[in-house]
Amino acid sequence: MSKPEKLFMQNTNISYALTKSIDIGSAREAFFVNQIKNYYASQNLFMDEAIYTSKQGDFLVNNIYTFEVGGKNKSFKQIKDMDNSFVASDDIEIGFGNKIPLWLFGFLY
Repeated sequence: MSKPEKLFMQNTNISYALTKSIDIGSAREAFFVNQIKNYYASQNLFMDEAIYTSKQGDFLVNNIYTFEVGGKNKSFKQIKDMDNSFVASDDIEIGFGNKIPLWLFGFLY
């Protein structure tokens, strides 16, 4: 057994219940993970290999897509030379290119 790299609450509201101020970056990442996990849970797979942390970027989804999660000014610096890489960005209304608004992942639920 080893120490987990990251630990996320199932629901971001739990974080707000436990402390007065939360790290917004952790809340964004928890929301993203929650939505992706719920989408793949509905597919009744034998093994859950939907999402992992990634060496480049924040998450590797379905062993194909690399996501970097951040605010509206998040750049592609960490994932610039990778195929199938996207930025899930908070505080934007519409996306452009490989930059996707974080709120759109809520529709996966």
